[in-house]
Amino acid sequence: MKFKIVFNVCVLFFAASLLPAEQSNLKKVSFLPQWAPQAQFAGYYVAYEKGIYKKYGIDINILQGGPDSPPDKMLIEGACDFTTLWLSSAIKENGQGKKIVNIAQMMQRSALMLIAKKSSGIEKPEDINNKKVSLWNDVFQVQPRAFFKKYDLNVTVIPQTYSINLFLRGGVDVVSAMWYNEYHTIMNYGYNPDELTAFFYYDYGLNFPEDGIYVKGEYFRKNPEVCRLFVKASLEGWQYAFTHEDEALDIVLKYMEKAHVPANRVHQKWMLERMKDLMTDGNAAMPSGKLSEKDYLYVANCMKEIGLVNSAPEFKDFYKECPSYDKKK
Repeated sequence: MKFKIVFNVCVLFFAASLLPAEQSNLKKVSFLPQWAPQAQFAGYYVAYEKGIYKKYGIDINILQGGPDSPPDKMLIEGACDFTTLWLSSAIKENGQGKKIVNIAQMMQRSALMLIAKKSSGIEKPEDINNKKVSLWNDVFQVQPRAFFKKYDLNVTVIPQTYSINLFLRGGVDVVSAMWYNEYHTIMNYGYNPDELTAFFYYDYGLNFPEDGIYVKGEYFRKNPEVCRLFVKASLEGWQYAFTHEDEALDIVLKYMEKAHVPANRVHQKWMLERMKDLMTDGNAAMPSGKLSEKDYLYVANCMKEIGLVNSAPEFKDFYKECPSYDKKK
């Protein structure tokens, strides 16, 4: 019996010694998507389910996002190591003295937009003048305010909740929407694209890139290689999701069901396809993860102009590029 126990221990030790170094010495990290499970975060769920994070030496715990888990607050308080945030939100936090840094800009184009019904007579920016426009609060208002200023529009702003019912019932003339979400929801209520006027801020010179990966500045200083590997694995997860759409949707729907979030495969498919458009900018199959200095400075200056921040960090202090290629040995 004693010989058998010793033999089994030796076998286990030998088996463990055969594991790759990145499998036997994983770095534990936590990641918080900025909202509840949906295809907006497909690449991260896919990277976890397909073992991509582990391949790069990361043992990741994906936390559940949502209204009760504000990502900026959770990151700053140390409740997570990595999170996704809008660029404008991160600039605002830095303007308030919170030192967080962007290590990968995942979305290259803004998905935020305004939508009107053509039946209301709105077909160009000037037609919005003196109309009722529903807006989400906080940083969601930076782009529309810049848009109104650019076209000298006087509008009545109505607070917007998570629902678009006020717009559908005619309570407002123009509604805020995300291309990958509410726009498709409106179409599902029976509106054809040619019945709607879509104002993409990106098309009007107001590109505010949204989802990026963020960490606290202190965390990056202490763990630059972990940050690089996290970015590399996440980018690989997104590439896999874009090239294996059905499998990625199965994974997303599993997480939505687990979180008790209403799931619609057709809607999630639309969302995943739009994420590909927004992350690759239509010019490549692989998201780059790079933040444009031009985009950063433009967003920071707009936020200063409307009084959301008094100052913003230098680009080199805000963006810490984590190249996805392996370091030369």
